[in-house]
Amino acid sequence: MTTEQVQHARDLLGNPDNTVYSIARLLGVSRATIYKYVPELSSPALTAAAAPLELPAAADARGTAGEPPPMPAQGCSRPTR
Repeated sequence: MTTEQVQHARDLLGNPDNTVYSIARLLGVSRATIYKYVPELSSPALTAAAAPLELPAAADARGTAGEPPPMPAQGCSRPTR
């Protein structure tokens, strides 16, 4: 990538509506190239800040919070040996 392309990618990444995929397509490069030339995208601090917030577990039908409700038994479509 040229210096101008890297700067353009950084400018576009400032808008949360832009994705790495869309910027890569616009610039005619792969997503891996964007990550290579804009290393701050891979930093742990940015990844943690961009990660979705974890919501507290809701109570299931038994009123127990923190544990998922039991999964119903499902049949196996593949025969066992």
